[in-house]
Amino acid sequence: MSLEQLIKNCIKQDAKAQSQLYKQYASKLFSVCLKYSNNYAEAEDNLHDAFITVFNKIDQYKNKGSFEGWLKRIAINTALQRYRENVGVFDIVNEDNIKDVSVDINDDDVSLEFLLKIIQELPDRYRLIFNLYVLDGYSHVEISELINISVGTSKSNLARARLILKDKIENYKANSNSQSL
Repeated sequence: MSLEQLIKNCIKQDAKAQSQLYKQYASKLFSVCLKYSNNYAEAEDNLHDAFITVFNKIDQYKNKGSFEGWLKRIAINTALQRYRENVGVFDIVNEDNIKDVSVDINDDDVSLEFLLKIIQELPDRYRLIFNLYVLDGYSHVEISELINISVGTSKSNLARARLILKDKIENYKANSNSQSL
């Protein structure tokens, strides 16, 4: 069945089409949910809630942009909504104190597994901003609107996330170098 037909059938609340859509996109959306969740169980809840939203709003998809992108946005928004409900307030910062921190990573220095692990270990607010900005390409303006914070807070939290990651990578590399001597 073509994607267009699958969407039409989902609009009609066809359970088989909904099941097929779920099977086709669940693993991709689960990885998105996992990036924005504290743990595996919360990611599963976010995935479930995202699909409920998808099935309730699929008639709003207007074939503009990729369908997968539309699904991904719903999954991200679902996770962000849960985060907003559970957390509340972000640090308020003075934008003048923000430094742009870059993290230089050589593929030979650290593994992708290690990077994903240390990103997941970031404090929630830093991980959230880092994922939105670096991994999913949202601007600070978009992030501020999504989670109701100032642009400066978004920038500050990104800088702090990068500092934490930089420190962890440097420690990892120092420990790896001392063990290989």
